Amino acid sequence: MPLPTADKRAAFRKLHESGCFIIPNPFDVGSARALQHLGFKALASTSAGFAWTIAKADNRVTVDDVCDHLTALCAAVDIPVNADFEGGFAVEPDKVAANVARGVKTGVAGLSIEDSTGDAANPLFEHKLAVERIKAARKAIDADNSGVLLTGRCEAFLWGKKDLNLVIERLQAYSEAGADVLYSPGIATKEEISAVVKAVAPKPVNLLIGGASELTLQSVADLGVRRISVGGALARMAWTGVMKAAKEMAEKGTFTEFANGYPGGELNKMFK
Repeated sequence: MPLPTADKRAAFRKLHESGCFIIPNPFDVGSARALQHLGFKALASTSAGFAWTIAKADNRVTVDDVCDHLTALCAAVDIPVNADFEGGFAVEPDKVAANVARGVKTGVAGLSIEDSTGDAANPLFEHKLAVERIKAARKAIDADNSGVLLTGRCEAFLWGKKDLNLVIERLQAYSEAGADVLYSPGIATKEEISAVVKAVAPKPVNLLIGGASELTLQSVADLGVRRISVGGALARMAWTGVMKAAKEMAEKGTFTEFANGYPGGELNKMFK
């Protein structure tokens, strides 16, 4: 019998009480099941990784696409799933709230809202509006006492605005607005990470490690980070294998890359 949603949400909340854990990002039901099989205690969706599976660019999926995807992920595993809910698929707080309510109904244990506009000229929502969007998400989550954890994301570093004071100011505001977890993808140095952790304490911090890094689970834990996600990194690794083998076939007519494939028998065992 599948684990009840309420139990997944309670387990997810408990994971954030102490220590540090890796919350890897599957891109479909199969990768979600594989990650559960490997012993991870929770998963997080990836907007980019999912978008690529349906031949779309990141940030080009619809709320319908995402809610269907999240419903499938949550039904496939007996561990908590945190939703990359992008910017709530709306600008106005009331519309963000309506979409978040839909997201909660998919069975997720957590959900994040980011503050990027998608406009390179003005990459972040104005501060007051960004805070109101977090408040609206919080209200939607609490409407039925769902217990879903809300992550507030400041996207400044990803858009070239590498102002740590701005990031901290926003994360503190999102915390006050009701975010349970704080997250600023793009911060990478130990000094940046430590500063963010201290600024929002005792609220937990999510750290993105989306590429090769000298950071480890232990070193990040020592900095006070509560969880590590990897964004679209696993999806990109999967695409690496596909594209290398496909290019070899297309350009050379040879098949040597297949020697690096994961054994089909092992996959069949995993999915029994």
